[in-house]
Amino acid sequence: MTDARHILVLPDRDTAEEAAEEVAELLDLEEWPPVVREALAGDDDAEDAQWVIVVEDPGGRHDADRLRALAEEYDGWLERD
Repeated sequence: MTDARHILVLPDRDTAEEAAEEVAELLDLEEWPPVVREALAGDDDAEDAQWVIVVEDPGGRHDADRLRALAEEYDGWLERD
């Protein structure tokens, strides 16, 4: 298996923080994954920035489908890096 990084893209900070708590529970992490504000490619205006949760996945052991479903529950989406 290879290392991966899952990025959950969410519409606002409160939603991202709530989702980060769920991600930590879902993946049995010791602490919440980082929540950061990031302008996506093509966004010219700071108001268009999205909130992202970055989940490091050494060994590619996390279930991307479960993370995708969680992101979609919060009106977001999942990207993999």
